[in-house]
Amino acid sequence: MSRTNDKPLKDVIEQMLQVYKLRRKFDETSLVVAWPEMMGKAIANRTKDIFIRDRKLFIRLESAVIKNELMMMRSNIIEKMNER
Repeated sequence: MSRTNDKPLKDVIEQMLQVYKLRRKFDETSLVVAWPEMMGKAIANRTKDIFIRDRKLFIRLESAVIKNELMMMRSNIIEKMNER
């Protein structure tokens, strides 16, 4: 039996994120969790810490070489993150 006020779970979760103002935090957490998938295991394994503060992504790396590589790829990384 279908009720007239039934909603898909996705819609209910979206509404909850908006009502409790959790959307931004949810998006930030999703980016941090997706870091290994976006950047690959080699970079993810050398990432010491990753967090977001004031809408900026901070990454601590073990290698200065990787840091320089990521700095040169900054615009590509931003594009990948915005696609998510």
